[in-house]
Amino acid sequence: MRLFLLTALTMCAFAANSILNRMAVESGASDPAGFAVVRVLSGAVVLVALVWMRGGRLPVRNRRRVLGAGSLSLYMIGFSVAYLTLDAGLGALILFGVVQITMFAISSLTGASPTGRQFVGAGIALAGLTYVLWPSEAVQVDPLGAALMVAAGIGWAIYSLVGRSEPDALSGTAANFLVALPVTALVLLTAGGAWQMTVLGYVLAALSGGVTSGLGYALWYRVLPQLAPAIAAVVQLSVPVIAIIGGVLLLGERATAQLMIGAALVLAGIALATLRKARG
Repeated sequence: MRLFLLTALTMCAFAANSILNRMAVESGASDPAGFAVVRVLSGAVVLVALVWMRGGRLPVRNRRRVLGAGSLSLYMIGFSVAYLTLDAGLGALILFGVVQITMFAISSLTGASPTGRQFVGAGIALAGLTYVLWPSEAVQVDPLGAALMVAAGIGWAIYSLVGRSEPDALSGTAANFLVALPVTALVLLTAGGAWQMTVLGYVLAALSGGVTSGLGYALWYRVLPQLAPAIAAVVQLSVPVIAIIGGVLLLGERATAQLMIGAALVLAGIALATLRKARG
C-alpha cells in the first residue's frame, strides 16, 4: 500500500507539471524558455539545499550525470516549448505514450522483457492514446508541438531507466538538476529570444521546479527500484488522465467524449498490466 500511495503521489506531481506549464505559457505569464530555466533553477536550489541540510554530498562528477542530466535537459526543453501549441492533457498523453514505448523497447533489449499481461495492458493503453490523438475536428494536434513532446518523452524514459541504478535518490536528482541547468539555459535562451516573465510566471515556474519537479523526481527515483521497468512505464500513463481532469477544472479546456473514452482505455490498460492475477 505504501508503494502504491507514493507512486500515486508521484503521478499527481507529474500531472501538475503539465498544468503549471500550460497555465504559465498560455496565459502569457511566461515564455517557454524562461519557464524551463526558472523551473530547473528552482528545482536545483531546493534539492541542493535539502542535500546539504542532511549533510549529504552531490555526486556531480559521476558518469551517471551524462545520461541523467542529459536526458533531463532533453525532457525540459521539449516539454516547455511543446506546450505553446498543445493542451495540458493532450501533451501529457503524447509524452507518456512515448515514454511507455521507449521504456518497453529498452527493457526488452536489455533482457527485462515485459510479461504477457503487461504487453496486453500496454496495448490497450496505447489504443486509448491512439484514439485520443486520431485527427478530428474536436482534437487538433500541432505537428511541431507533437514532435517536441516526442523528444521530451524519449528524454524522460531514459531518465527513468537511469534512475533505477541511482544509489541515493535525493542526491542523484539534485546533481542531475545542477548539471542540467546550464545546458537547458544555454539551449533555450539561445533559441528562445527575449526573456518575458511576469511575477505570476516566476511563481508558477518556481512551484513547478521546486515542488512538483524537484521533490517529485526525487520521490520517483526512490520508488523506481521497487517497480519493474514495464510497470514503471505503464503506470505513468495515468498522468495524462490526471492532467486532463486538471486542465478541464483549472484551465477551462474541453472534455470531449474522445478524450474521455481514450482516458478510460488508458486506465483499463494500466489496471490489467499492474494488478496481479488473483489465485484461486
